[in-house]
Amino acid sequence: MAAGGGDPAASPLKTPSWAVRIRGADGEIAGAGILLTPDQVLTCAHVVDRAEDRLTAEFVGAADHSVPAVPARVDGSAYVPETRDADGDPVGDVALLRLDRPRPVGETVRLHRLSAPGREVRMYGFPYAHNGGIWFRSTVVGGCGRDGQVQLSPVSPGELASPGCSGAGVADSRTGEVIGMVLSGQQDQHGNRFSFMSPAETIARHLPRLKPHIVGPTAVDERLLPAADGASQDLLDEPFAQRLAAWLRDDGSQVKISVVGPGDAARSATLRRAITLADRELRTAVSVDRASLDPPGTVPSAGGHDLAVDASGVSAAEIAERIAERMGLWQHPEDPPLDRIRASRATLNLVVVGVDEAADPLALLDLLDVLRAGGSRLLLVFREDGDCHRRARDRLLVRPGRERRARLVERLREITGPLAQDLHERLAAVVPHGVRPLDSDLVAAHAALAGLLRADDADDADDADDEDAGGVDRGGVDRDGVGRGDEDREGDGRPDSGRVPGPGLDLARYERLADRAAGRLAKAVAQLDRLRDRRDELAGRLRGYHVLHQHALRGEEDPEVDGLYLRAHALLRARPCDVRAAEAAVDAYTRRVDDHGEGDAR
Repeated sequence: MAAGGGDPAASPLKTPSWAVRIRGADGEIAGAGILLTPDQVLTCAHVVDRAEDRLTAEFVGAADHSVPAVPARVDGSAYVPETRDADGDPVGDVALLRLDRPRPVGETVRLHRLSAPGREVRMYGFPYAHNGGIWFRSTVVGGCGRDGQVQLSPVSPGELASPGCSGAGVADSRTGEVIGMVLSGQQDQHGNRFSFMSPAETIARHLPRLKPHIVGPTAVDERLLPAADGASQDLLDEPFAQRLAAWLRDDGSQVKISVVGPGDAARSATLRRAITLADRELRTAVSVDRASLDPPGTVPSAGGHDLAVDASGVSAAEIAERIAERMGLWQHPEDPPLDRIRASRATLNLVVVGVDEAADPLALLDLLDVLRAGGSRLLLVFREDGDCHRRARDRLLVRPGRERRARLVERLREITGPLAQDLHERLAAVVPHGVRPLDSDLVAAHAALAGLLRADDADDADDADDEDAGGVDRGGVDRDGVGRGDEDREGDGRPDSGRVPGPGLDLARYERLADRAAGRLAKAVAQLDRLRDRRDELAGRLRGYHVLHQHALRGEEDPEVDGLYLRAHALLRARPCDVRAAEAAVDAYTRRVDDHGEGDAR
């Protein structure tokens, strides 16, 4: 039996015992469901609506290979229809059915809380063409909307969740645990195909009675929950809340470091509020509905973090174990959790509060650096601006920032140097018919490179000044208390040691610019190479026909045909070669030679 209870359907060749096919009164398949208890089935509210009053649950994975059919009905008030919030995002769409006759407990499965970014998952549904049941494979793209729903991308176009899949269980391919329920599948106007699921945490929020049937640690440590007395509910540091919400909505920064002093009640309450609102399970309907009443930009997206831990007094090994469990890294439990995390490709959005109050802060920094290098996003909160804070800034922000900028400089040099030279060589060879002009892209790449190099020079000058001033950066905090780069500060104006390179530089934007320019350059070079190949092909064709024509003339002259040859020859030798014009000229010459040959034959 798996950690989640019941049969996790680890094998794609096996029909899961928890998979339920739901039919309406007309006998048609209305959707799917998940057997959570012997007499309770989880499904979508719209499946219930489609089936009307009379529902039948069919158990296609029964142990005796029969397909028992059991009448079912909505279990009291456990019905949350889909609605639309103020932004037009879907909310709800979950329901719980009660069976008239219970099923064996061994057929049930529990939902599992598991961080989902980038995970490969499988769902077992009943589309019309495969109404006996079929697996669909997808990859988790990320959260969408304010309800905490998750977007899935099918592995192949034919694996889009279709009618008959709504309500199906979504199983993690690595662990076999059921981590959510399929809501719908759709194709947009551009042909992109997506499925959507409601993860275990969102289901728990809509149907709290199901929490006993949901396993796995919650995403937020109890010590980070808002005070029960609500005394700090009205305390809000609005600028701080906006920066937290931006990071939780993925503003492009991988690591964010903040200082929240133990006596700063407003910032502490603001931090707890952000953590709560970004959690799928803790975010209440009230917080979603009243989002428009909050100060602009202070409400994060549901699912903005995958785990929030309070490190105070906790060892790095304990935190690593918590992270590994949240990632579903249960294989090889004899291996230290840090080794499992390092070997895994899984990532998560992690919030750590009280980094400098951990039992072993330096070991915790080692763990955080492994996570950063693996692609996880980190929001780190310190209690004071001390040695641990400075070490974290240098290790997790300053050095990676400089390395990232150095890589970007080298890439832009490659774009503006060898790649641009390749383009110019080909432009000198052929006229770029059908090739997008790249002048603006190259100008932008040159400007970005110049900006980065100026920032390097400014940093070098600042470093020299810092050495003269005893290594202290006198300008690291701006007026609203935000440190350069991705650091938040308490706003007291204290000098900052260490500096994120390139103040004000949006490296993510420059990286996107480099990606765009490199992609367009590669495409243009490939198009120009095809034009050059066509030019060479035409030249070979022209030579062959010329030899053929000379043999046919037997020493006689044909000024008109020779004129066509000379024109085509001149166009092919011109630099840049107008391949379109040369092709027309070669076609004119070869047609005339063919006609001349046919005339001689007659």
